[in-house]
Amino acid sequence: MSGDLQFSWSLTGAGWATYRIADGESEQKCSPSYCTDALADLLRGVAGLYGTDAARRISFDLEPAEVRWVLSSRGTDVEIGVYAFPDMSASFDLPDDDGELLWSSLQARSAFGHVVMEAVQGVLRLHGEDGYRKKWMLHPFPVHELGELRRLHLTGDACDLPHDLPPSG
Repeated sequence: MSGDLQFSWSLTGAGWATYRIADGESEQKCSPSYCTDALADLLRGVAGLYGTDAARRISFDLEPAEVRWVLSSRGTDVEIGVYAFPDMSASFDLPDDDGELLWSSLQARSAFGHVVMEAVQGVLRLHGEDGYRKKWMLHPFPVHELGELRRLHLTGDACDLPHDLPPSG
C-alpha cells in the first residue's frame, strides 16, 4: 500500500474528460466520454464503499471501449482494479476478469475518498456548475453525489489531510 495516491479529473473537450490515478509505483489514465454520467458514477461508487462490503463497479465509456473500475472493501482499505474491454456494448455482462487488468492498487479508504473528493471539488471550482454543464453537455455537475461523498468521508474516515471548504454553487 502506497501513501502516494494521486487522482485528477479534467474536462478536456466537449463531452470528454481525462482522469489520472497513480500510487507512486504506477499510473493509469484514460478519457471517458459523456455517454455515461461518468463523474457522478465515480462519486456514487466511492461513496458506496462506506457502509457495505459489496464490490462497486464503475464503467467509463471510451467510445467504443470500456474501462471498468472495480472497488472492493478490505476492512478500512479498498482494492482498486481497473480493467479494459474492447467494446462497451459487448462487455456489459462480462466478468471483470474477462477484461485486461490495466492497473491495481490497495489503498486506505480514507486516502482514496479524499483524493477523489478533492479532485471533483477542483473541477467544480474551476468550471462552476454552469461551465461544467456546457463542457460535459448531457449531465449536470453531480452536486448531490459530491456532497454525499464529502459527508461520508468526513464522518467515516480518520483523515489527517487538510480539507478545503466545499465550493459554493
